[in-house]
Amino acid sequence: MFLEVLEKNKRKSIVTAVVAEGEHQGYRCILADGEVVYEDAPGFSELIERMRDITETCYQEIGTERVFFEVLSQSPRLVICGGGHVALSIVRLAKLLHIRVTVIEDRPMFANQARQAQADEVICDSFEHALESIEGNPDTYFVIVTRGHRYDKVCLEAILNKTYAYVGMMGSRSRVRLLKQTMAKEGFSEEQLLGLHAPIGLDIHSETPEEIAVSILGEIISVKNAKKRSEGYSDEILEGLMQLGRKALATIVMRKGSAPRQIGTKMLIFADGTAKGTIGGGCAEAELMRKARALLSEEAPKPALIRVNMTNQDAEQEGMVCGGIQDVYVEIVE
Repeated sequence: MFLEVLEKNKRKSIVTAVVAEGEHQGYRCILADGEVVYEDAPGFSELIERMRDITETCYQEIGTERVFFEVLSQSPRLVICGGGHVALSIVRLAKLLHIRVTVIEDRPMFANQARQAQADEVICDSFEHALESIEGNPDTYFVIVTRGHRYDKVCLEAILNKTYAYVGMMGSRSRVRLLKQTMAKEGFSEEQLLGLHAPIGLDIHSETPEEIAVSILGEIISVKNAKKRSEGYSDEILEGLMQLGRKALATIVMRKGSAPRQIGTKMLIFADGTAKGTIGGGCAEAELMRKARALLSEEAPKPALIRVNMTNQDAEQEGMVCGGIQDVYVEIVE
């Protein structure tokens, strides 16, 4: 039922809450656009009211209860306008980062090259017409790397009227300045134009297509991770949850120090010792997996809040030089 709710409401604002510790441990509630769409058992009205004010993923106390609130986002989608050398390098790097990539290119030969680079979707059509079919949302990232100024303008005009997390365009500072002046005269607001990342990418003095791709993806990662939301349930985790049989879902609900992964990071652990996702690797993760498998072996397992405590000294001895503390909520899914 939880997965169905996520699917049906994937374009809405979704906040979930789970009681990780306390009298109501295991209680879960889901709000979509402020309305309750799933609740384990009615009656925790104080928590629901608190959820309506939540704008960032966080860990809070309600009386004696410790509650993990998660503001969910969709998995990031990257839309690249253009299929040249830089675009192909962006595709290859984005796939290493598990980002879904769509390439728009109006030249069949270049569109085929994007397919060979393993883009998830390639639209061989005019930029204007292709962008009409793409719905923007707060987790869509647009990159404009076309072959000419007039194509850049066509793409930018279409994108600025959508909802997006990021839009960046390649070009010199003088070229970008002239384009912004032209678009301002055509009625685009200062706020819309200020949101454009151009020249695109982090300033790392990149020169080759591969280096430019690194600078662009670096900027996108910076924008993505600045949002205090969780990617929630990746395609890999969702696929694992749909498999038959009992499994343990581990979620980082609190972190301190230099622990490697953010709150909301999830890992799925199976009884045979296999897993999907990671909370940071190393001996600490192996210990968490051992405890999760012990829960899986119980006849009637209950949720558990497990502390992964890697002080600096312990971290060095165990090969986890990042150190830090994580509280991980482990629940059994059948």
